[in-house]
Amino acid sequence: MAKNLDPQPAIESNFAVPDIRCAGCISKLENGLILSPQIISARVNFTTKQVVVHHIAGANMADIIAAFALLGFEAHQIEKNSIDNIQNDSKSLLMAMGVAGFAMMNIMLLSVSIWSGAEGSTRDMFHWLSAAIALPTIAYSGRPFFTSAWRALRHGGTNMDVPISIGVILASGLSLYETATHGPHAYFDGAVMLLFFLLTGRWLDSVMRDRARSGVTSLLKNMGNGAMVIDEKGHSHFVDSTALLPHMVMIIAAGERLPADGVIIYGKTQLDLSLLTGESQPCPANVNDKVLAGTLNIGSPIHVRITEIGAFTAIADIARLMGEAAQSKSRYVRIADRAAKLYAPAVHLLALLAFAGWMIMGAGVHQSLLIAVAVLIITCPCALGLAVPAAQIVTAGALMRSGILVKDGSALERLAEIDMAIFDKTGTLTMGRPEPVNLHDATDLQCALMLSLAQHSRHPLSKALTHALQQMNISPAIIEDIDEDAGMGIGAKWQDIDIFLGRHFNDEASNSPVNNDEETLSTNLFMDGKSVFTIFFTDNLRGDAKDVVHDLKLMNIPASIMSGDKAKAVAPITKLLGMTAQTAMLPQDKLAAIKRFEQAGHHVLMIGDGLNDGPALAAGHASMAPGSASDAGKNAADFIFMGDNLRPIIQAINAARKTKSIVRQNFQLAIGYNIFAVPLAIFGYVTPLIAALAMSGSSLIVVANALRLRGAAK
Repeated sequence: MAKNLDPQPAIESNFAVPDIRCAGCISKLENGLILSPQIISARVNFTTKQVVVHHIAGANMADIIAAFALLGFEAHQIEKNSIDNIQNDSKSLLMAMGVAGFAMMNIMLLSVSIWSGAEGSTRDMFHWLSAAIALPTIAYSGRPFFTSAWRALRHGGTNMDVPISIGVILASGLSLYETATHGPHAYFDGAVMLLFFLLTGRWLDSVMRDRARSGVTSLLKNMGNGAMVIDEKGHSHFVDSTALLPHMVMIIAAGERLPADGVIIYGKTQLDLSLLTGESQPCPANVNDKVLAGTLNIGSPIHVRITEIGAFTAIADIARLMGEAAQSKSRYVRIADRAAKLYAPAVHLLALLAFAGWMIMGAGVHQSLLIAVAVLIITCPCALGLAVPAAQIVTAGALMRSGILVKDGSALERLAEIDMAIFDKTGTLTMGRPEPVNLHDATDLQCALMLSLAQHSRHPLSKALTHALQQMNISPAIIEDIDEDAGMGIGAKWQDIDIFLGRHFNDEASNSPVNNDEETLSTNLFMDGKSVFTIFFTDNLRGDAKDVVHDLKLMNIPASIMSGDKAKAVAPITKLLGMTAQTAMLPQDKLAAIKRFEQAGHHVLMIGDGLNDGPALAAGHASMAPGSASDAGKNAADFIFMGDNLRPIIQAINAARKTKSIVRQNFQLAIGYNIFAVPLAIFGYVTPLIAALAMSGSSLIVVANALRLRGAAK
């Protein structure tokens, strides 16, 4: 949300806000923060629990943090896209849930004696034993609700945790009063049971959210850890990536990744750019060429003068794009969050009306308070809180058994809404592994010579050729004087004959027939300067790609391709699959295309595998990546599927649609339960204990309904 102000310089700061829990928090922060004169706009990232604040230059950070506090949120400033400060509360919720569950079972055992007719001092003893177990448990396990409720009330607001806290505290207080005055009823079991089911729902929800929290800064792991740097005296020494500075000269050996952007000042090589562009063909690089952090040197050593470091490199720019795209996705408001916005005021009103009504009728404070507590407990959002996470957890388990990892529970809701699919080509529609296709046409000698050369090179085509020839049980020839020429190929001598494996034998034009189609993956075997065999490579389609694209069309989900490869390399795929394609796209181009589709009202499913797909994966309404994807691709995607087939895409969409249906049923059950139970509580037919049992029963019904999704991935 932003103010309507004249353009002015703005500074961006990031804040960790661990208490962001629902759609109401998003609205409260984005609309409330801009009331501060120093804040221009605020954007909430629900997944990472961070807020990006644009403020005027020179703003006092203490004042901005105070603006958070006025809205009832604790915040502290962090580095941009940092994940170190994200509070992972799943473990603490699990501990609280375990304590509440253990205490609940013991208190219920003690309550059996009371229900069986224990009276007098015996009943009092069991009540006091129950209190001794319940009160410490409530103090410990109720902290997530009490802390949140107090913070909201302290700043004049309310949230879902306020009626929960009031109900638990009143039930505990009344139970303690009944115990101290030798009363016949105490509700310690109901209060602890209430906490247990609420914590169960919150923990399940937290588990799904934790799967979504993969920090953008982990992309920087794709950069080198450092480099050998040449000092002014010509000596070389290792410098960590965090200590590199512009104008330093790095020595990048073959097989090393660049830790910074720069310009080559000495040497020539070939670079694997697939991490950044998705381009499957290695790219030659010479003096004065710009090179980027994260790319892999697969040729010869080069000297690189640093131009950009750290947060200013191209790979860091992609990380920022992913972070901004994820913020857009995190604004998606889930069904449970939309329902929760109306819950707190409605429950408060019902309990207050029940209390006031019975007081007017002359029931007295004690009786009126019991009825109000029963209303608060019976309307407690256990079923509502379990409706979504229970269904998501069951579906996630079913998908996991089918080789599909669900990272974000809300992504199941988004996936059910998609109306178009976009595929990356290399590594997604294709296997991303070049394979030679015509080795059967080569002689045994040619195969032996090719293997002897290829196994000494780290070039992707050489590695693919080596693997294929070894699978054919070819034995390498004995060669000597091996020398690899970066960007050209690898040569040696065999029985005093010059042999060479590469696209060209030398820099001069060769009279030998050589495949010069730069779009075709190929290499040549030369003997005495003449090409004797050309090896062609293909990046095979995944086996079921055509069927999956057809099935998507039957589901009214048209599919297209966005690829970093050139048009000629993509054309055979589009022709075979009957798809349209956008080619030669940079990461920012893919992101812009996704945004255009979303602005046009489409819900896009993005399927990709590389760092260059990261921003688009983060921006898509839902996203998937194969298990062979880069760390960046898997971090950005909502779903990760294993194996060499694309069928999991169809399985996940079907499972998501089934989950959406079950979630709606769960809400109908929860609403139906309240329509039936709330009047009984208001009219005094339900005690707090019976209210707790009824609430638990509704939760179990919701869970049982969710268990129908165990076969959702079939």
